[in-house]
Amino acid sequence: MESNVIVSDYSQMDRVLREERTYILNLVKQIKKAGCNVLLIQKSILRDAVNDLALHFLAKMKIMVIKDVEREDIEFVCKGIGCRPVASIDHFVPEALGTAETVEEITSGNKKYVKITGVNNPGKTVTVLIRGSNKLVLEEAERSIHDALCVIRCLVKNRALIAGGGAPEIEVAVHLARWSHSLTGMEAYCVRAFADALEIIPSTLAENAGLNPVVTVTELRNAHVRGEFSAGINVRKGAITNILEENVVQPLLVSTSVIQLASETVRSILKIDDIVNVIH
Repeated sequence: MESNVIVSDYSQMDRVLREERTYILNLVKQIKKAGCNVLLIQKSILRDAVNDLALHFLAKMKIMVIKDVEREDIEFVCKGIGCRPVASIDHFVPEALGTAETVEEITSGNKKYVKITGVNNPGKTVTVLIRGSNKLVLEEAERSIHDALCVIRCLVKNRALIAGGGAPEIEVAVHLARWSHSLTGMEAYCVRAFADALEIIPSTLAENAGLNPVVTVTELRNAHVRGEFSAGINVRKGAITNILEENVVQPLLVSTSVIQLASETVRSILKIDDIVNVIH
């Protein structure tokens, strides 16, 4: 909340400065009393989170100040060093502090970073420092790390691996197509359409690999009809091979989630019985 103070006399100005000095000094003393020697301050979007006078008192108390910590990094830092975020000086107590052996500023290239090591109670957090020649390389590296973490997450939630290379999708499609022959009417048509939809995944994989999608999917389907359930698209060899021998696997949760989410989307669309056109 912003406020303005109108001062008409120099003595009043001196009093305001003395009060500000006393107030800030009491805050710093309370921080020092809690046993803090490294202070991390969240970045403020309205004004400076700390002024020069406060930095001066903190430096005299031998308290290192790390300011402009991003809001989205607060939770990560707290989990990493075992501390709690403090919004009021009344809650600045020793129980809210974390402990570490060393806090230092390091230089990498033309950037400066704060490195915290020797944490007594480290949380389940990891810091990955990515460097690249340009922003595009950094974004691609970040996406790759994110994809890898998502794979690990899937394996933690469901510890099961299946063959990759389009093998599970074409295997399910073959069984659904075979089942559709025993059905009649609308049910047979829906099951057959579901099987055809599953073949889009190996078809897209073959197309991205520079192969003929029609020929590749046909060969893959024939292999699974013969009982070769682990046959998949070998991108390196450009042929259909036993994909498990190539160590090409994927988490089971990925395939089940794809089928589940796609099915839920189709059901939601089928529930739409009319479209209302709105003219602006």
